[in-house]
Amino acid sequence: MTATAATDQLVASMTLAEKASLCAGRDFWSFYGVPRLGVPAIGVSDGPYGLRKERSTEQVQLGDSVPATCFPTSAGMASTWDPELIEQVGRALGAEARAEGVSVLLGPGVNIKRTPLCGRNFEYYSEDPLLAGRMGAAWIRGVQSQGVGASLKHFAANNQEQRRFSIDALVDERALREVYLAAFEAAVDGGAPWTVMCAYNRLNGTYAAEHEWLLTRVLRDEWGFDGVVVSDWGAVNERVDGLAAGLDVEMPGFGGHHDQLITDAVNSGLLPADVLDRTVARILALIERTAPARAGGHTYDRDAHHALAGRVAAEGTVLLKNDGGLLPLTPGGRIAVIGAFAEQPRFQGAGSAHINPHRLDDAYTRLSELAETTYAPGYRRDSDEVDGALLAAAVEAAGAADTVLLYVGLTESYETEGLDRTHLRLPASHDALVAAVVAANPRTVVVLNNGAPVEMPWHGDVPAIVEAYLGGQAGGSAVADVLFGLAEPGGRLAETFPHRWADNPVHALPSGPRQAEYRESVYVGYRYYDTAGTDVLFPFGHGLGYTTFAYADVTANDTEVTVTVTNTGERAGSEVVQVYVHEPAAAGARPEQELKGFAKVRLAPGESRAVTIGLDRRAFAWYDVAGARWAVTGGRYEIRVGASSRDIRATATVDVPGDGPPAPAYPVPAAGQHWDRDRFGVAFGRPLPDNTADVPGAYTLNTPLHDMRSSPVTRLLQATARRQARGFVKDPKSPMALLIGAMLDEMPLRMLSMMSRGKIGRPVQEGLLDLINGRRLAGLRRLLRARRR
Repeated sequence: MTATAATDQLVASMTLAEKASLCAGRDFWSFYGVPRLGVPAIGVSDGPYGLRKERSTEQVQLGDSVPATCFPTSAGMASTWDPELIEQVGRALGAEARAEGVSVLLGPGVNIKRTPLCGRNFEYYSEDPLLAGRMGAAWIRGVQSQGVGASLKHFAANNQEQRRFSIDALVDERALREVYLAAFEAAVDGGAPWTVMCAYNRLNGTYAAEHEWLLTRVLRDEWGFDGVVVSDWGAVNERVDGLAAGLDVEMPGFGGHHDQLITDAVNSGLLPADVLDRTVARILALIERTAPARAGGHTYDRDAHHALAGRVAAEGTVLLKNDGGLLPLTPGGRIAVIGAFAEQPRFQGAGSAHINPHRLDDAYTRLSELAETTYAPGYRRDSDEVDGALLAAAVEAAGAADTVLLYVGLTESYETEGLDRTHLRLPASHDALVAAVVAANPRTVVVLNNGAPVEMPWHGDVPAIVEAYLGGQAGGSAVADVLFGLAEPGGRLAETFPHRWADNPVHALPSGPRQAEYRESVYVGYRYYDTAGTDVLFPFGHGLGYTTFAYADVTANDTEVTVTVTNTGERAGSEVVQVYVHEPAAAGARPEQELKGFAKVRLAPGESRAVTIGLDRRAFAWYDVAGARWAVTGGRYEIRVGASSRDIRATATVDVPGDGPPAPAYPVPAAGQHWDRDRFGVAFGRPLPDNTADVPGAYTLNTPLHDMRSSPVTRLLQATARRQARGFVKDPKSPMALLIGAMLDEMPLRMLSMMSRGKIGRPVQEGLLDLINGRRLAGLRRLLRARRR
């Protein structure tokens, strides 16, 4: 996004106040323009898997947005392993945004799934940075082809929802470079997003919104990003520090309460004027780039987008297990459809990504068109508790049927922005239902609706398991078609399903109150499980189909791998060919293997095709922190080609020239083994800061309200904020209400500006802080001075 002569002239024509005004949002959902100079305001909207344009720009009204297509959530999109298909989704999303006059769509989210408990994992793609980055890049290309900007988020190390506004993610630089930043790097390189959204959290001691190393040295100088950096909503800590570090636009913005800070900093010389001018030039270039979104007169084909959503749902459906070839079902016979999700779909996650679909398919309606069916809800849609009467009715229906299609999963309260899960189990009523139904009828197919891995204590008793994820508005009918073989289960897992939460390398690590310590380093997801040799429920990359494939004639060098794949079954189908790289000499220094390429190939029965997958130098590299570079250790590498990380079909060896030493000796993981805190501090590069909670009398503007609730001032603030927040949601018992409640507990005092729409600015916050810390006289003086202003 290079500056033009016209842009330079515009910048030169602006007053300092006009420049400062562009550096914050006009309200919740729009950026300022400069009407005097003919520069228009632009609108933004949430939208990783659908457009969530709110009807008002003045507030957040979760659950009340214009009708739009709800595509499968990002977890389901990633399971397609098909960037071309996801680029089509991006084009559709861009078209819908353009039809609504939205200039920037806030997505995609490429944060790594460090833990399966993260409440927002349904919005993220994968535990692997290569897969997440390529999917994100495809989404970005599609959206921006329509003249609508994408906003790559949440940069960076936003891997949990618990205390996300204040948590400090402590990550050693090698893990950052090889895992957590790599997905963003790939998305920037392959998608060239017009904006990047910085995260709420701190990274290694510094808030992402004012992290000069992250926002300028890495993102701009190393990766060549030339767009606008925008804050997550309420993520700004110190506005002038953020601007100097590379943060362009603060969101949201009300009343220009930070504008004066910027103008004062420029006038005093604290902030160089050219820093502000560069920021303004980038914002002007974004406004110019998104002109097509404001042209008006755009429409889109709702039916076509619904059909595309159904195709993605089918392509992302993962057949986890199919003993005895129970699936696909054939028409005829008596089918018992059990589970309330079949009739009242669980099709998306909760939070800022919540879509108001313009239509919604349910599974039961479509299944009734394909077979003779009976239905039993089996559990209450809004409760975890076992209902004896519903359970008994479900068992009776199962016993009278030839085959059972059993729909279970996670309810909305389990998966929402702002809250992490506390375990991997299904609701008790769902687990009890599976156990009782399969005992009554062993021909049971379990269909899972969830946004992240779950434990399956009954998996050995169930012959067929289908992971349908959160399939969007067309998912109900699309998955029904998959079950009857009218569509193929085209998905492969983009994340590992462990047997239990205790098997995950993160399960015993500190996660607050101040820091999250990433002591597992580079051993994330399958990188850990495969290195430690841990048995898993279903491995990364796993997925069955309705046909079989053979691999042969593998050849490889350091730039590409070629393998011949043959469909050896009797049905057409697709296979995801996965390439992993293993360095035999790297015991103790690198993960057992890492995904370095993949391709999805569709073949007719008996058809063979040579599939070539490119490799670059980074496929063999590790990040040398001491040398501040990517280094390749010379030697012989094993190229593994397979259908999952645990299903390697063929191998080849290649000799790779090197330019660096062997990677340093990281510990080889074993069950429950991590760096201790002192050793992690060495890898981190400095002693770890204190991880204790804030103490009375030492609270700051960044202390979560929950930690200060012993103060009557804080309790009054929380009560006032809760009254204000009641207007954000319609149903006080909904998952949206849970999100608001969590946000009000965990938000720091400085975020009162956002909650009050700019009325409680920094001077008032500082006065309140004095009162909370027991400095009553100083607090009252500050509040009086603020009132006089």
